[in-house]
Amino acid sequence: MVSTSRPDPSTGPAHASSHPGPGPTGKVLACIDESPYAGAVCDYAAWSAARMGAPLSLLHVLDVSPLGAVSGPRNLTGTIGFDAQEQLLEELAELDAQRSRLEMERGRHLLDAARVRAEPQVGGPVETRQRHGELVDAAMALETEIRMLVLGKRGTKSASAHGHLGGNLERVIQTLSVPILVAQQAFTPPERIMFAFDGSATARKGVRMVAASPLFAGIPCHLVHAGADLPETREALREAASILQGAGFQAPTAILPGSPADVLPRYQAQEGIDLLIMGAYGHSRIRRLFVGSTTRDMLRSCTVSVMVLR
Repeated sequence: MVSTSRPDPSTGPAHASSHPGPGPTGKVLACIDESPYAGAVCDYAAWSAARMGAPLSLLHVLDVSPLGAVSGPRNLTGTIGFDAQEQLLEELAELDAQRSRLEMERGRHLLDAARVRAEPQVGGPVETRQRHGELVDAAMALETEIRMLVLGKRGTKSASAHGHLGGNLERVIQTLSVPILVAQQAFTPPERIMFAFDGSATARKGVRMVAASPLFAGIPCHLVHAGADLPETREALREAASILQGAGFQAPTAILPGSPADVLPRYQAQEGIDLLIMGAYGHSRIRRLFVGSTTRDMLRSCTVSVMVLR
């Protein structure tokens, strides 16, 4: 293992570049729901927006199924008369409309509470949005506006399913091409971050994004490779550390034999790492299977928040 002493997190220059994200006008988009992760999602998003000088937008997606669709379309002819059937369908439609209005009202209260929480941290107005449908579809529709996406490790329906990932999380990561911060339930401003560096093109691009971004300026970034200690690995780590150091970062490096899901959480705990950064799924079938499996394992096992880069 190669390591440096723990640096002072308050040092380091500010950077003007807009990364991570597609452009200088991109927003930080936070996905807010009623899960225990919502507060941390709001805080991470507000912290990130303030650090990057980016607008913050809060999104709540209503996944409301019509009452009449619970068991699929039903033919009640022969069970009750036509008039009674028509009246029943009208009542079901009205109940569905009432439920939809209640869910929208609950969503607005949720967004208002998150906005009140975030605005003092951002130092300005915060946008709120509400959409019907699937989270993945809503995020895709807004992707060109997104500089960074923040969502919880699990949503409302799976909040208590410890050791598992939320139903939407993996689909969002596979679909969107923006940096995604997956929040745990508690937020503290990161003082030490770790980049899981595998030497891939995605990892090298990610290092340049971190170096150019004001998001992590002044925060020590540990570069850690899980795997064999090979000359080419040492050289790749040296180059990555040089890029970060050139941008004013303290960049300790380490090579840890073993699988990422085993050795990276252990290193994170030993070094007091507050946030993990790693690459996500590749585009080829073989790479998607390998990298996707590693990413899923890390998201499941890691006890700190994770930023996933594409």
